[in-house]
Amino acid sequence: MTDLTSDTRAGPREFALGVAHTLPLMAGAIPFGLLLGSLAAKAGLSPLEVALMSGLIFAGGSQFLAVELWAHGAAAASIVASVLLVNLRHLLMGATLAPRLRGLPPLRAAVTMFLMTDEVWALAMQRGAALTLPYWFGVGLTLYTVWLASTVGGTFAGALIDDPVAWGLDFTFTALFLCLLVGFWRNVRTTLAPWLASAAVAVAVHALMPDGAWHILLGALSGGAVAAWRGRLRHA
Repeated sequence: MTDLTSDTRAGPREFALGVAHTLPLMAGAIPFGLLLGSLAAKAGLSPLEVALMSGLIFAGGSQFLAVELWAHGAAAASIVASVLLVNLRHLLMGATLAPRLRGLPPLRAAVTMFLMTDEVWALAMQRGAALTLPYWFGVGLTLYTVWLASTVGGTFAGALIDDPVAWGLDFTFTALFLCLLVGFWRNVRTTLAPWLASAAVAVAVHALMPDGAWHILLGALSGGAVAAWRGRLRHA
């Protein structure tokens, strides 16, 4: 597998391909962003504050948590800590891409990784050895722009929708990730065990600590541990 800096394929064509591959995700990302913006407006956040949050954090799950904590009067330090905890899974995701970033200057690598969300990472992993830097930015910048616009738009739409959850908009996030998950399925022998381990640990931790976000991190760690263990067994 070559790193992202060694690929010489046409940049504009790869960027356009990244944009094209992102378009189907908009069916989930836009309603999800509108829902977040609506809930943020009901919690007292202004369109400018929502724009700053989406522009600087760019992580839907942790933003929902931040809005919920803000609505319940949590301290700023508690909100920041909770956001960091939820986003710790990005350390694991970034580690899988680290070999591809060899040769990138630190600042450029940081900008590249800023665009890493669950969806961007999923499409990058599905791209495999064909992943290029223009493709990454095609996916990442498209999602970033749409997310920023939809969350801010949601702050205005919030006044028109009394209960966004009643419209089923909260399920779009789940539906989106189920679609992404299907793309990672290989076969029962290699895929089923990590998925079951991750799901079981996440459900168990959430049952024990329903108000926290540890189930996300621990579910990811357990699935990764089982995958690594099975990989070692195959190569032993």
